[in-house]
Amino acid sequence: MAPITFTHQPPRCVTISEHRQLVSSTPESFNDIPPILYHKEESLSITLDPPLPGFTEQDCTNGTLYVVESSLFFFSATGRGIQVEYPTITLHAVARGDSVPKVYCQLSEKEVQSDNEGDEQDDGMRELNLIPTEPSSVEAIFEALSTCAAMHPDSQEDEGDLDDAFIDANENEFQTFIGDDQEELSAVGRFLTWNLLRTQAALNYLESIIEDPLNFAPSNDSTDSVDLERKLDLNGVNGQK
Repeated sequence: MAPITFTHQPPRCVTISEHRQLVSSTPESFNDIPPILYHKEESLSITLDPPLPGFTEQDCTNGTLYVVESSLFFFSATGRGIQVEYPTITLHAVARGDSVPKVYCQLSEKEVQSDNEGDEQDDGMRELNLIPTEPSSVEAIFEALSTCAAMHPDSQEDEGDLDDAFIDANENEFQTFIGDDQEELSAVGRFLTWNLLRTQAALNYLESIIEDPLNFAPSNDSTDSVDLERKLDLNGVNGQK
């Protein structure tokens, strides 16, 4: 599926409460239930860099943003809209700076080109800015976008998760993100932090369940050293039966 596609009608979606009602009613097919709308923002404008061919500046000026669990939608007052797939959003963050607050997104546009030597992948990048009329709305948009993006991880990144599950602490340095007035941790950063915490929790759990086969703990005390030798002798570790 293309990273960005055109649409000529708003998305079919339901609120969380409406979704619960539909599920509790036991429909004939759960596949017929529309996706959940996590946030809707009216009177919002967008910018695309580079511009999207076929989507004019007027189309970007005023419209409604739909943060749906399936895709991100922007439907313009001109009657035209775009649909963005979440796996193509490689980065998103709240940008404040000197301009109006907005949600900044980087979109990966991967295209497969065929030639005599086989298929080659051409990686492109497009910047998308979501600019609401109400500045305080950027927080709600960001949170909804983070929630939905987490439901659609990049399959290529997932394949490398197992390879990166164990790391050498002596060869890698991690710095705590503290940010500033113009930086906020994106869903990508939250995902990485969560994985680090999960890995540490797993290591702590493994340490807690490892049993001492001789039922003793090492000590620097000389008396404990004598007891250690006796226990080794009793268990035949020193070659005695």
